[in-house]
Amino acid sequence: MRYYMIDELSYLERDNLDSYLKRTLKPGSLEGVYFLEVPPDLLAEAQRGHEECGPFYFSVVLEEHAVKFELLVRSASNMHCSCIAQASKAQRTFLLNFVDTMLAEEMISA
Repeated sequence: MRYYMIDELSYLERDNLDSYLKRTLKPGSLEGVYFLEVPPDLLAEAQRGHEECGPFYFSVVLEEHAVKFELLVRSASNMHCSCIAQASKAQRTFLLNFVDTMLAEEMISA
């Protein structure tokens, strides 16, 4: 699995990130898992043709000392479809901009 990870988080930094993620993202069914929805204008061609599989999102996993951002664009309704794919360049940029904003707003230096 490809992902972008911020590690060596302090307890306070992890708490701040947990609060930020709860305020800004859709929570998953497991504790510490969140979903960052990919904007419709950034969907890849295969995803645009699969409206029934949407919405599409990145998974964000908050662990004890790290936060991981998966670089796989997932479907909210279908686990096995050709529209599930590695992030495009534009999608990666969107994800990394989200991470940069989150770290800046929460003053995380890890």
